[in-house]
Amino acid sequence: QVQLVESGGGSVQAGGSLRLSCAASGYTYSSYSMGWFRQAPGKEREGVAAINSDGSTRYADSVKGRFTISRDNAKNTLYLQMNSLKPEDTAMYYCAAESRRLRFGLLIATNYNYWGQGTQVTVSS
Repeated sequence: QVQLVESGGGSVQAGGSLRLSCAASGYTYSSYSMGWFRQAPGKEREGVAAINSDGSTRYADSVKGRFTISRDNAKNTLYLQMNSLKPEDTAMYYCAAESRRLRFGLLIATNYNYWGQGTQVTVSS
């Protein structure tokens, strides 16, 4: 049974940093595509960053240069380092996993079958 547990969210002032973690269990973590998504109140869930099993990454334009996704296969953990945070980054952040190696659509939520419960990130101005 695939389980994803996010942590690391919180409240921070604009310009600050946070690092999100996603602990995975119940499957061969290293072979899965992994992603971070976010959803603000009244908005659709959007892809933020994703990483394939070969280490290739994809970022939303809105976070390029500020966020970095990484994975530690030895610890079965996915990370999202968020720097230069802006109020518009405020959202619930979700970790997602998919057993297929996604050649396309890494940032499309419907391509992922497994989801965590989310961790809240709030950025104040």
